[in-house]
This record gives sequence, C-alpha cells and structure tokens, in this order.
Amino acid sequence: MSKSEKLQAHAIILAGGRGTRFWPRSRTRTPKQLLNIVGKNTMLAQTMERLRPVFPGSRVWVVTNATQAAAVRKNLPGVSASRVLAEPAGRNTAAAIGLAAVHLAQQSKDALMAVLPADHYIANAELYRKIVAAALEVASQGRYLVALGIPPAGPETGYGYIECADATPAVLGSPVFRVRRFTEKPAQDMAQEYVASGRYLWNAGMFFWRVSTFLDRLKKYLPATHDALMRLADTIGTRRYAATLKRIYPKLENISVDYAVMERATQPGEPPSVFVLPAEVGWSDIGSWAAVYDLQAKAAGENVSAGVHFAMDASGNFFWSQEKFVAAIGVRDLIVVETPDALLICPRDRAQDVGKVVKWLEQNKRKQLL
Repeated sequence: MSKSEKLQAHAIILAGGRGTRFWPRSRTRTPKQLLNIVGKNTMLAQTMERLRPVFPGSRVWVVTNATQAAAVRKNLPGVSASRVLAEPAGRNTAAAIGLAAVHLAQQSKDALMAVLPADHYIANAELYRKIVAAALEVASQGRYLVALGIPPAGPETGYGYIECADATPAVLGSPVFRVRRFTEKPAQDMAQEYVASGRYLWNAGMFFWRVSTFLDRLKKYLPATHDALMRLADTIGTRRYAATLKRIYPKLENISVDYAVMERATQPGEPPSVFVLPAEVGWSDIGSWAAVYDLQAKAAGENVSAGVHFAMDASGNFFWSQEKFVAAIGVRDLIVVETPDALLICPRDRAQDVGKVVKWLEQNKRKQLL
C-alpha cells in the first residue's frame, strides 16, 4: 500500500429498500429503515447516531427513493435536505452509489466514500467506528476497494461470502486481508465448507473507496451506467437536473454493487486491489421478524412482546401489538404482528416468507395494504 492522502470522508447511507419481510409494519412510505424495529429510534436514526462521531451531518448523504425522501429528510434533521438524493426508480445499489459519487465529484476533486446500509444493527458502536476509520485509511492509500466482513456465526445461505487471502499489515490496529473472491449466497453444503475453512467472512454490504476509484470501476464494468451518470452530473445544480434524472435514471442497469464491481474486481487477471477488514461488532442485518426475536430474547424460549402480554404454557413467541393486550396460551415459536389494518401470524422459522405476502398483495392490487 502507498502512503495515504488526506481526503475528506463522506458517509453514503443507502436507504431505498422496502423491507417487505417486515410487513405489515413496513409499508411503501414507512419501510423498515423508518421504523423503530429494534430500540426506540428508527433504524435510520440509529445508523446516523452511530456514525455521528466520525461523520458530521455536513458529510452525510442519503440515497433513497422519491416516495420516502420527505420522511427521510424529516428523520435526519442534521442532514441538509440537498444531501438526501431521491431516486425516481429503484435500480439497485450500483446505480445508487453512482448517483452519490457523481454528486460528491461535483464538490471536490476527490473524496472518500463510506457506503453503509441504513437498517443494520450493531451492538458495539465504538469498535465499529474504529474499524470504519481503519477501512477509510486503507481506502485512502491507493486505488483500493475495501469491505467490512463479519465473522460467520454459522453456515448462513442468505448472505454473500468474502474469501480472505493473505494478511497485510494491520491499519490503526485492525487486521486487513486481501480478498480472493466474493461469492453470493452459496448452497447449504458450500456454506458449511466455507465456515469450516476459517477463510470466509459474511459480506455486510459496507464498502469504502475513493470517489475516483469507484467511478473508474463503474466506467470499466458498467460503461453505459457510467456514461449516463456523467451526463446527469453536468446538470447538477441547474434547473435541468430533475428532468434529466427522471429521464436517465430508470434506464440504468439494475444490478447490485456486489455483482457489478466487487465480484468483477476479484476475477482472474484483475490487479490485487480489494481488501477486507474483519468486524466482530455484534452485527445483524435484521432481515426478518425472526432476527428481531433473536436479538431481543434474553434466554432460549423467552416470549418477546412490544406491549403488555400474558403467556401460559407458551414459549419462543414474538408479539408486536402496542395497542392491544396479548394473551397467549399453548402456542410456541410464533410471530404475531398487529397493525390497525392487518394481522400477521406465522411460525418463526417461516419469517423469511413474509415478503411473499407483499407479492400477493401487489398481484391482487391491494394497494391500501402496501
């Protein structure tokens, strides 16, 4: 690695998801990141609070969709309204990060980007900030792509995996490894092999690089998207921007940054420029109601409830009903979530299927429940 440059670091918070597996609480206008899924504050507000010691509000950008933009701005009073970038259509994370990158490039010759999800849970915020600082330092030292990797707790098939190669010198006390490859959501037997090898980390979707590095990679791997965003960049700060964004953005390639950039950057023949820092920080992507139960249950078989409840011969249940008293008799391992217009009941081990309810509602044009 080369000597680092003093570049200003900016946080790019990705907050455009719908959180369909958190229906019926998560809706189009109030998705998971705008709800208090874990704790009293919204997931987005918790993310901002966790980052505040590293990134002042003037160096925080949020990419969301047009439907949620007003709510996001209201949720983050310390962030300038102009730093909340509204996508007219969802085109996945490569486009969302590209949108933030061209805005940042308009402000300065170069800068550092910390690309972070809006809706993850991190128990050890202090250690997390130290590792983020180390990742930014690595990114500043060259044309590098840097990721945080979570030491796997088991052979999860719902996460991408990062294979570590050789270790490089530690940075700010944090271990750093070269990345051999990224693998998306392996089959169960392969996931077991990965975990047993001790060489793999979960891909948490947290990335660090220079603006110029990312735009160069975008030009190489997604040239059509890069060219379109460059045309958009010429209109930033003008009256033409909104119309140009609305015309160009829905036509961008719909692909995640993991597939578009990270996987391709580790293909044979590519220079060794991708690094990962292990981050054992009590992380969870809180991907379902079952994950919320796992975070909140203090003992095996405990019932978890958002409000007052009574349980008899009942265990392992999660209840969300802030208005109604819940009485549970003889039931086990259920998810029950109540809102004024809907009621969800499912076994905890089927929580990943909740998103299928949203698909059914869409197909049957039940917009009032979306």
